[in-house]
Amino acid sequence: MHSDYCNPSRAFPRQVSRHVAGFTLIELMITVVIATILLSVAIPMYLHQLRESRRTDARSALVDLAAREERYFATNSAYTATATSLGYQGWGSSYKVGNGAYYYIQSPPSVSNTATPPSFSFTALPVTGAGQDQDTVCASFTVDSTGKQSSKDNSGNDTSSTCWH
Repeated sequence: MHSDYCNPSRAFPRQVSRHVAGFTLIELMITVVIATILLSVAIPMYLHQLRESRRTDARSALVDLAAREERYFATNSAYTATATSLGYQGWGSSYKVGNGAYYYIQSPPSVSNTATPPSFSFTALPVTGAGQDQDTVCASFTVDSTGKQSSKDNSGNDTSSTCWH
């Protein structure tokens, strides 16, 4: 008869493997480091995209306002500085354009019916403390009656080629 000692599977007692649930401290720290790296890249990119979308809203609102002013001129042979004549409630810091939270039309807008030819100019500025005032590259947007679209940075330098793309 064979002895159990000849059977290799019986020669050594079986070791019971224990499966411990949970994470080790090293695994947890690696996860935290990876999450930190991803967030350090994702948050600035998100804020950049948010800033870009707000710029687009401001530009669109100014172009719409200029079109309304031209329609008003076609009917009345003069431009208007009255917001209600263009379908708006008012100018200034209480009136926000675009997404409704970050830009307003400079008050009062520049309108001249005595100049030859008559002219207007609208400027959108960021509301202080609302987030978009951190945009140092495109600090203001302007549209005038000639169709010129311009923008300036915080120092007053022309950034039209960057901001009106």
